[in-house]
Amino acid sequence: MDILTIIPARGGSKGIPEKNTKLLAGKPLIAYSIEAAIKSEYINRVVVSTDDDEIAQISKKYGAEVIKRPSELAQDDSSTIDAVIHVLNTLENEGYSADIVVLLQPTSPLRTQEDVDSAINLFIKNMDKCDSLVSVCEFDHSPYWSLKVEGDYLKPNFGEEYFKMRRQDLPKLYMPNGSIFISKKKSLLNSKSFYNGNKIPYFMKTEESIDIDTIIDFKLAELILEDKNAEHKNKE
Repeated sequence: MDILTIIPARGGSKGIPEKNTKLLAGKPLIAYSIEAAIKSEYINRVVVSTDDDEIAQISKKYGAEVIKRPSELAQDDSSTIDAVIHVLNTLENEGYSADIVVLLQPTSPLRTQEDVDSAINLFIKNMDKCDSLVSVCEFDHSPYWSLKVEGDYLKPNFGEEYFKMRRQDLPKLYMPNGSIFISKKKSLLNSKSFYNGNKIPYFMKTEESIDIDTIIDFKLAELILEDKNAEHKNKE
């Protein structure tokens, strides 16, 4: 089977200007996702989809192929799936077709090559009964304790009974952490979504699931990476 990884990275970013090229613990943010894919034991091709020349240059430096994204697919309201389909169609026109598509968003720098390979291995082992895989982490605070406002008063979102339960007794719920998405190519194109068919989870720790959207996310990820780098140097 041929496995293609697509890393979508447009130039515009409102939360953090030039986010994908911003240095995070000494490396451009996008470099972490490229390196995780390049080191994978399973992935055959790594393609960055971007409209930005600087992102393209950095991506090539770290070993990825680059497919230039049309400006109409790089707007604030442009969807990631449209960029993914653009890459698949471009490669199809060149005579290349993957069996499995992996999406790695550059905003998840704490995702490692080991995570990527473990997720792919899990997906391959379950391909006879699933169509896609989504990485998830447990909620920090259970949604069962969420509240809504009705008129002047707070009301439980799910029911009074959950506020009588201990946190450890509440049903476990998970959220997609934006780190790893995998799909059969055919299922992806038919549904135009990575949330297609029978979806299996790849579980990740909450502390490894930072999805960088704000400068606070960025600084937290940097602290974690700097600690990991220091720990690695001490072991050497």
